[in-house]
Amino acid sequence: MLLQLVDVPRALQEDDQFFAVLGHLVGQLAGDLIPIIDGIQVRPPEDHLKAFSAAVASSGRVALFHIIGVTPEAPTLDAACQGRAPEPVRDVSMADLRAARRELTTADGQPLDLVILGSPHFSVAEFAALAPLVAGKHRHPSVKFVITSGRLMNELAQEAGVLAPILEFGAQITLDTCILASPMLPPAIKTLMTNSAKYAYYAPSLLNTRVTFGSLADCVRSAVAGHVMRDESLWETL
Repeated sequence: MLLQLVDVPRALQEDDQFFAVLGHLVGQLAGDLIPIIDGIQVRPPEDHLKAFSAAVASSGRVALFHIIGVTPEAPTLDAACQGRAPEPVRDVSMADLRAARRELTTADGQPLDLVILGSPHFSVAEFAALAPLVAGKHRHPSVKFVITSGRLMNELAQEAGVLAPILEFGAQITLDTCILASPMLPPAIKTLMTNSAKYAYYAPSLLNTRVTFGSLADCVRSAVAGHVMRDESLWETL
């Protein structure tokens, strides 16, 4: 299945929400087909591809995908298709992406109980990206701030000096487990926020919670304010 991005600005493709949202949409469209995505203008970092992979396997049954010019086996469309004509072919518009992003939010913007990051597990690069966002700040006393990661990533983040401001912010680091599969949430936790499309997809049904999807910066702002805050400008104006 060929999915062609149409008029999706480079600025949006660089946003840390984009590949998670795209993965959620591609999973829905592809089902159990092998999707080929064309029209990506950026070189996504590994964590953006991780977010895409988790989302595409959650909303769909995708086990393999090709992104033209990004995944190594697909330098060109012809190489990805191995000389065959892809079928079916579908355009992906900004309207499609906005709709997919809306689907990842079931909360209504009321006071926030929990911010959860790390589904899949947080990497050293993600710890490094979070540290300057939380430096000198502290989470709202009514908002828990939980990060799930692996033991090695946690140790490497500590060695790199990026873990201290995150802990000072009031974050709880939970190692070597998954918040979707472990009974970590008390009954009082009902409204969550995350930057993970995978988590946003599963949390309402598996945990009986409301969830808001947003960027990493949105999650920090919301944790400080005590209620959901999202910068919609990039999605609304492009």
